[in-house]
Amino acid sequence: MISFREVTKVFGDGPDAVRAVDSVTLDIGRGEIFGVIGYSGAGKSTLVRLVNALERVSSGQLLVDGQDVTAMGEAQLRQLRAGIGMIFQQFNLMNSRTVAGNVAYPLKVAKWPKQKRQERVAELLEFVGIADKARSYPGQLSGGQKQRVGIARALATSPKILLADEATSALDPDTTQDVLTLLKRVNRELGITIVVITHEMDVVRSIGQRVAVMEQGRVVEHGRVYDVFASPRERATRRFVATTLKDRPSPEALERLRHRHPGRMITVGIREGGGKANDLTAVLRAHGVDGTIVFGGITEIDERPFGSLTVELGGDGAAIDALIADLRGTTDVHDLGTAADPRDDPSAVTGDAPPGSAGDDPPRGPADPYGPAIDAIRRHGGPR
Repeated sequence: MISFREVTKVFGDGPDAVRAVDSVTLDIGRGEIFGVIGYSGAGKSTLVRLVNALERVSSGQLLVDGQDVTAMGEAQLRQLRAGIGMIFQQFNLMNSRTVAGNVAYPLKVAKWPKQKRQERVAELLEFVGIADKARSYPGQLSGGQKQRVGIARALATSPKILLADEATSALDPDTTQDVLTLLKRVNRELGITIVVITHEMDVVRSIGQRVAVMEQGRVVEHGRVYDVFASPRERATRRFVATTLKDRPSPEALERLRHRHPGRMITVGIREGGGKANDLTAVLRAHGVDGTIVFGGITEIDERPFGSLTVELGGDGAAIDALIADLRGTTDVHDLGTAADPRDDPSAVTGDAPPGSAGDDPPRGPADPYGPAIDAIRRHGGPR
């Protein structure tokens, strides 16, 4: 559905120029939920704004539903944008209009007859679960309800693509899950391709099928969500995974554990097809080694088990070596050594963000695709 080929976006000129998106090649399949994750300043929001040409590509080629966006004029872009919905972190609703009026607005811009507009609005509000709020104003709604209005508005013109730019960042955890569940329903029942821009790996874990990790304008890693979680190659990816799962002790926590547990410690990956918790129990018993779980966590990603357990081992050294070798036949194992002979966990990470991630993406154009039309109404004395 969306194909980037060596796409670059540069803001500014000369020595002050910023490459917000740098030589990105990426495909997003028709009908999938695709996550784009990165710390602030990684270029992820700029990347998604290239899709509906709110920002224009500096170089490279961008295809959307088989059409070359980089070669389009303004009239063609208006037609393209009609097939792309967008939802935002701060909702971008018009406070002077009712819920129904906000959802109807893009239909009014598209010159739908009044009767058809009303029917479509009623259908959408029922779909997103706020039919009883049709006559309410945004100021009377909770954050989750506002985002449901935003989703209904984005779906108004039956788009093929839905772009969600940090759509849950302003919401509490419970409301976030409700909105993500709704987006999964939009994808499943309507077949809409959804691109989710976020700095929260937990959002990707909950909803994504594939994910791309961005850092300093580049896609540094991409693949199926489960595979990226299971075998993160890049430091930025490992940080995101660690902040979501919290299943491995940090170096500081590991040092504290060693003071409390003098035995040899290992971290064992829990994966589909190998490294199950019951496999660990069986291997411990087979080798005559005692095992005590001292840290860990197991969750589901794409409805498959994932996580790790840190275990203190006690027994004969040779038996422990044989046990580790046996486990490595089915899953990843990191030997953390003992307090007397400590070894680092190469997958452990510290800190919140990699160097160079501070700051927001460079200044951009209008935040809302309906912005220019709204501005025109305001200039001519319309509702604010």
